[in-house]
Amino acid sequence: MEEAPTVQRSTQSVEKGRSRHKIPRDVETDIAYLYEVLPQLSDIFRIIDKIGEGTFSSVYLAEAQMTDGSRRMFALKHLIPTSHPVRIAAELQCLTVAGGTENVMGVTYCFRKEHHVVIVMPYMEHQTFVDIVGSLSFEDVKHYIFHLLKALRHIHKFGIIHRDIKPTNFLFNQQRREYSLVDFGLAQGTPDTQIELLKELLGLDKAPRSVFGEKNVNSTNSHKPGTDKVEGLLLKPKKEEVIPRKIVSSKHRSIPVRTPLNQRQKAPAESQKPKPSAVSPMLTCNCFMTDRVCNICLSRKQQVAPRAGTPGFRAPEVLTKCPNQGTAIDMWSAGVIMLSLLSGRYPFFKASDDLIALTQIMTIRGSKETIEAAKTFGKSIVCSRELPRLDLRILCETLRGVRSWEDASLPAEFQASRNPAEVKQDAGSPAKKHMSSGSFKNIAELQEMGWDKVPDDVYDLLDKLLDLNPATRITASMALQHPLFKDMTN
Repeated sequence: MEEAPTVQRSTQSVEKGRSRHKIPRDVETDIAYLYEVLPQLSDIFRIIDKIGEGTFSSVYLAEAQMTDGSRRMFALKHLIPTSHPVRIAAELQCLTVAGGTENVMGVTYCFRKEHHVVIVMPYMEHQTFVDIVGSLSFEDVKHYIFHLLKALRHIHKFGIIHRDIKPTNFLFNQQRREYSLVDFGLAQGTPDTQIELLKELLGLDKAPRSVFGEKNVNSTNSHKPGTDKVEGLLLKPKKEEVIPRKIVSSKHRSIPVRTPLNQRQKAPAESQKPKPSAVSPMLTCNCFMTDRVCNICLSRKQQVAPRAGTPGFRAPEVLTKCPNQGTAIDMWSAGVIMLSLLSGRYPFFKASDDLIALTQIMTIRGSKETIEAAKTFGKSIVCSRELPRLDLRILCETLRGVRSWEDASLPAEFQASRNPAEVKQDAGSPAKKHMSSGSFKNIAELQEMGWDKVPDDVYDLLDKLLDLNPATRITASMALQHPLFKDMTN
């Protein structure tokens, strides 16, 4: 990590900064609280604003004066006090070992007092994805996906599974074409991960030791004992504390997802008798083709598998609680981002629970294909009706406005989501304006942005990223060798 920045603060400079930037009272309260719990911050940083807030942390924008007299902006990530010690240390180690290069955010410094931890990172000015997703040119989208894949290739080399790939975690500066993958708070390791603390979370390292082991991740950096750097920050947790929590399924589902029969927990004797079914005599439950889950299915042993991630970006193997999850789940999420970029629709998937999310995936990729893919990783899915696989080019071009809705013949699910203005526009000539992400664009504008000449290679890569089978889903390294990027430097 870099040497901690220094700043000469004064009441006058702070008041001057506040006058330039009016912040809400609740944010002022949060900033005052942060200064209170970590007083050492006030000696270095002038915290300007809160720029992000999530379940596990809050992010603040701060300014500091460097030793050479220059002033720099930093992002201060304040982790919630209830975060698990090993989880915090693992995030720091991911940033320290893999960050700072290949479009991956690095760490500058770390402060700690008691159970409060703040990670200091360089601040990268960026645009909000939802504001630009419909206005990017095809060339912009191509570069965005290329650099996202570079970041994924880099962290996957270290055996890091990010587990929360989404646009808000991949910062993008459109003018400078700068990119940065952030937030490793949910990261996990592959069996051969190089990140020692991710092994700790996997339970692979059974030997008792300190959190950072014999060799500290910052051992190459000179530091003094007793400073607020990462070393010796946290204690090793008890074994049972790092076991993923069980997820209790909802009782009201439209499409039951079941494990193979030989993995089910034994139900009471009277419930084990097969119920007559005109569809399949092999099913032992009575909720098939209904809108509920029966007591037999509810009595099954709960399956424990990682489910971390953001709804709408979770891969099929995550939604079905497959225990063996790897870097392929990050590639699926990258595919969902690419789907949004090509269609101009964000978020593309929006579901209230995992089974609805799985249904939405079936709507795009086909129910038969999803069921067959699930079998490859030991899951059995039952769908009440067959959903055809969609042509990704037709889907994206229609949603973006390059193709007429009348020519697309998309399912009712997509027709129902159309804005009334789109329907009105399609009532006229196909050459007239079409709707894309809430703003009207005529054909000339779409042509100028390159959306009328998108090569087939784009949809071939999208198809490979959205491969329902994680075993055959394209890797980041393979994706960067795809013909789509033949004119770009890896």
